[in-house]
Amino acid sequence: MSLAHATTLLFVPGDRPDRFERALRSGADVVICDLEDAVAVDAKETARDHVRDAAAAGARVAVRVNAVGTAWHEADVAMAVEHRLSLVLPKANRAAVAALAELDLGGTEVLALVETARGLLDAADVAAAPSVRRLALGHLDLATDLGVAPDVLTVMDHARTTLVVASSAAGVVGPVDGVTPQLRDAERLADDLTRAERLGMRGKLCIHPDQVAAAADRFAPSPQELAWASSVVTAERAGVAVVDGQMVDAPVLARARQVLARRRPHTSPSSAAPSSAAPSSAAPSSAAPSTTEGEPA
Repeated sequence: MSLAHATTLLFVPGDRPDRFERALRSGADVVICDLEDAVAVDAKETARDHVRDAAAAGARVAVRVNAVGTAWHEADVAMAVEHRLSLVLPKANRAAVAALAELDLGGTEVLALVETARGLLDAADVAAAPSVRRLALGHLDLATDLGVAPDVLTVMDHARTTLVVASSAAGVVGPVDGVTPQLRDAERLADDLTRAERLGMRGKLCIHPDQVAAAADRFAPSPQELAWASSVVTAERAGVAVVDGQMVDAPVLARARQVLARRRPHTSPSSAAPSSAAPSSAAPSSAAPSTTEGEPA
């Protein structure tokens, strides 16, 4: 699925090919093979080879490359471009996006992960960059950069709304919210999803397959929302000016169409794993929570 239409994006460590198949069968819209935070320095090259092999065997994944300026960045990007894999750019800011544009991307879709103060200030320029399809929030790393706890909502909600405004101004789909590291806390996940959706975020970075279904449900319009949106569009076509006591003017009609556009098509799991893949031994539900943005359990 295109990054523009994804609401659930699941990380899996690039150096754990035994987990690829379960991730691909999780139902996530996009599986992101992580070559950055989840992979130790001495395993970077091996992780890239694992992802290359999976892509060559037919796995359709995205790749979080190592940051601009690191020893692995250009080789990571070249591998993604070679296999036509979408690319997640960490530590995204104006300078990083400009440096990425100097490489031959060949039309590769880019999800820009904003996780620093500089990136937040540059969000409008990042969202407007030709190669960037969408923004995502790395709130754990952003909190560290700012010297605050990641649960300080006044700060993190400001970051979310900044990305929402930047995305809207650039004409790209609403941004993807950061991870919920509390893997066994369904209530916390539900709260995070509700808050993000109400602020205008339009997707979720997940770090465990068990988080995918809840995220998909939250970012899909409810039956009530769909019924309202359909009635508004139908009324406008029939020349009716009021629906449920509310005037149907241009902003109301535009919102109704946005709701209908968010309907989730009936799809199978994100992409089939390569046929030669060994049975997965992906992370068990009892795995310890992650402490790094996007690092899977």
